[in-house]
Amino acid sequence: MDQLIGSPLSAAADASIRLANSTADFINKVGFDADGNVRNVAFRYEKRSTNDDGTSNLDEMKVDVPMLAIVPIPNLQVDEVNILFDMEVKQSERSETAVDVGATITGTARLGIISVSVSGSVSAHQANTRSSDNSAKYHVDVRATNHGTPEGLARVLDMMAANVAPSLVGSTLKDGNGQNLSEQARIKAEKLKALRNEINQIENRLSAAQDGLSASIVQLKKVGQSQLNVYQSIMTSKMNSVDKPNAGTAEGGGTAGNSNEAIEKYSIAMDTVNQSWNSFQNKASDVIKMIADQKNDNEASEKKTVSNLFALKSIKDDGAVAEYGAGETYYDSLLVAQQNAVERQKVVNQTENELLTKKNEYSSAISGPSQTTPSTTPSS
Repeated sequence: MDQLIGSPLSAAADASIRLANSTADFINKVGFDADGNVRNVAFRYEKRSTNDDGTSNLDEMKVDVPMLAIVPIPNLQVDEVNILFDMEVKQSERSETAVDVGATITGTARLGIISVSVSGSVSAHQANTRSSDNSAKYHVDVRATNHGTPEGLARVLDMMAANVAPSLVGSTLKDGNGQNLSEQARIKAEKLKALRNEINQIENRLSAAQDGLSASIVQLKKVGQSQLNVYQSIMTSKMNSVDKPNAGTAEGGGTAGNSNEAIEKYSIAMDTVNQSWNSFQNKASDVIKMIADQKNDNEASEKKTVSNLFALKSIKDDGAVAEYGAGETYYDSLLVAQQNAVERQKVVNQTENELLTKKNEYSSAISGPSQTTPSTTPSS
């Protein structure tokens, strides 16, 4: 019975191992070259684009696609094994025994007037017969299906696909109808093309500079919120330390009145501080731009102070409101964040000016030199 049930299952397990090895062999042979690098397939195509000056670019594009991403990957797996068998056991046994013995006995006896005669013989016969019949019939049903791309390989292919992008192999300038340009038109078109490339590069730099500025502004606001949290914690502690009026002192007005006045004073002070720092959150970008636009930014850079343009407020130990200045918990961090944001804003301003200049140059190149007709001034 162990052979009848175990042998087909063992064969199915061996088949699963062979199927897994076939998938691994396919990936190694098809997906990678002899050096272990990903095998790519290069696709080339032409793309035509129209320029602002009426010319067109006939670009030859190329895209490298991993081989594993465009061919089906065999991934057969044994899903189910059904073993059905009929077993018939027949066993029969028959035994016969016979013994033949030849013996004769004779005797005579006289009983009165009667005479008796006795005779006898013994025989035996023995025979043995044994037969058996064992038979078994198998019916094995195995189902294997393709399970598609394995999860791990699918993630790798997704990362490869994310980096697949067309690259420019070559570009040829044509006129609006796709025909070759004249020499003069070609020179002008090449100049405009060079300017367009420079504009694209500047726009990319501007985008990166703006992202850096946004990150600096976010950091500046985070530091400001941390400073405000410190003030709120201080005021909450002070308000909780004030003796609360009770029924016995409320009528007299002494202790109760002082407590109410202290609570109201702290509340007004906290409102004033909250307003200044909430305003800081809303106008941080505008103030940073104002500081960066100043021709003489001694206040922010040379004196190394947080700009007064923020109009920030702080709370003293006695609960009084004062101007925000050095010595506060997050003052140094806020100053560093402000300086970083100002430097990023200056880079953005410079890049924007560079982009504007280059676009003006491009517009002038498209329009070409202005044709002026000399005017005649009547003589007096």
